[in-house]
Amino acid sequence: MYAKFTAKPGEREALAAILLEAAAAAEPVQECELYIVNLSESEADILWVTEVWSSAEAHAASLALEATRATIQRAMPLIAGVEPVKLIPVGGKGLAFGSTAP
Repeated sequence: MYAKFTAKPGEREALAAILLEAAAAAEPVQECELYIVNLSESEADILWVTEVWSSAEAHAASLALEATRATIQRAMPLIAGVEPVKLIPVGGKGLAFGSTAP
């Protein structure tokens, strides 16, 4: 999944810091295979988060955790909008792919 975050004007770096805390918290979570925070080079208020989870259920379970909900609450005042883009990885470099590719 990619999540496009639009920060409120002047809040991108503060939002990035919170998202990086979320990435650090996900480090020991085996079901979270990838969590990268990206800044847009061309749009001053835009951040992209790249996430790969072992399953949609694992991602949903992470969102139900108290620590995750607390992080989301801290980030909400900095966010003007979020656009999730859900994808199904089928191959490439950087992830172990099983035989589930179409």
